[in-house]
Amino acid sequence: MAAALPAAALAVVAAGPAHAAGGTFPAHYSAPYLEIDSSTAGDLAADLSASGDKFYTLAFLTPKSGCTPMWERGNDPVGAFKSQIGSLQSAGGNVIISFGGAAGGELAQTCTSVSSLTAAYANIVNTYGVTRLDFDIEGSVLDDTTANARRDQALAALQAQNPNVQIDFTLPVDPGGLPANAMNMLKDAKSKGVKVNLVNIMTMDFGNGQNALNDAESAANGTAPQLASLYGITTAQAFNRLGLTPIAGQNDDNEFFSQANAQTLETFAASKGVQELAFWEVDGYDKALNYAYSKIFQKITGGTTASDFSVAVSPNSGSVKAGSPATVSVSTAVTSGVAESVALSASGLPAGASASFSPASVNSGSGSTLTVTTTASTPAGTYPITVKGTAASGTHSATYTLTVTATSTGTCQPAWNPATAYVPNDQVSYNGHNYTALYWSTDVTPGSAIAWNIWQDNGTC
Repeated sequence: MAAALPAAALAVVAAGPAHAAGGTFPAHYSAPYLEIDSSTAGDLAADLSASGDKFYTLAFLTPKSGCTPMWERGNDPVGAFKSQIGSLQSAGGNVIISFGGAAGGELAQTCTSVSSLTAAYANIVNTYGVTRLDFDIEGSVLDDTTANARRDQALAALQAQNPNVQIDFTLPVDPGGLPANAMNMLKDAKSKGVKVNLVNIMTMDFGNGQNALNDAESAANGTAPQLASLYGITTAQAFNRLGLTPIAGQNDDNEFFSQANAQTLETFAASKGVQELAFWEVDGYDKALNYAYSKIFQKITGGTTASDFSVAVSPNSGSVKAGSPATVSVSTAVTSGVAESVALSASGLPAGASASFSPASVNSGSGSTLTVTTTASTPAGTYPITVKGTAASGTHSATYTLTVTATSTGTCQPAWNPATAYVPNDQVSYNGHNYTALYWSTDVTPGSAIAWNIWQDNGTC
């Protein structure tokens, strides 16, 4: 059977590529790994129903013999699970089919003819109606330069025959970026003419008890400049050709990647423009959690749902006499995703005061000026004013503390005496200002640095 496959597959290629089925991958998406066999294939529909995630990476095609691949988990032949994959595609979803993995072997090592290897890859594309192939190259396979060169020649030939085919590489990574052997493999693929859509880094297995989230972000920040240099693109463009794949939950090296970590990584990925988020693995790790990690990572799909912003004021406090205005600078910032329209409002104003913003609505990342206008009748006092920004992603706020002092009455209260014991609501004057006691005190000078919560300044007299 191994000898019969290449001829049949080559005939398919000669007839032209089959029409790709299913939905188109958006600019940003989640495609978690499913280790597929007859007992797990139903997870495609179940996860889609629970999380809305339409895209998955199916693992792994490994050598059965020679140029014949099989599904590693259950030794199922090519053509298995077409109905489940087809149902997902009919629902607007799609799959990436992944070769290799940590343990099962790699087809480029056992299929020693470039043309036969090209045909084997083309058979997968046509059998499942897919255009995305992933190659998980790790361990000793990464250093097999002969197999790497053979694979790269076959993939370049496949893309020449069917330009719609996109090639991804899933590779091990260090906290500082891709190791030398991974970079060498990518350099060979480039030299052979392979058009690489995505480099998916396995943000896992960093070491016993390491911080998986910090290492994942560090690895991404280290890998993007490497890809930028290799492909002659900007770092921002390199992030758009990057995928991140942690393990969902507990790893066997004592790392733990929590759901909170997943939320943080999704926000990081969205802010950087990362193309793909994935995790290992749907059935063994996420199904028991009602697909919680799928729900979190799926937010990146389309690159719009992870937008967020912040609001700040400067200064954060001020003082005016009743009848005078106070002005405050309001700034907003994009904290993740893209800029969005933010409507500004204020609450907690003192009686007789009003607030206006110029402008009243901004795109996150821009600023506005808040003017609080008081009247002569505005009561003296200290007022925390909430400055709120409302956008499609939610609401954020900051607090501006306004102190209103009374206008001059022209009459000074009895002079403050340091020997007198004062109680709340006592009235005194000092240095041409009238004061009202807020607390019990003796020998606390009105207007001094320590008197802010003891004496209220009512203005000049």
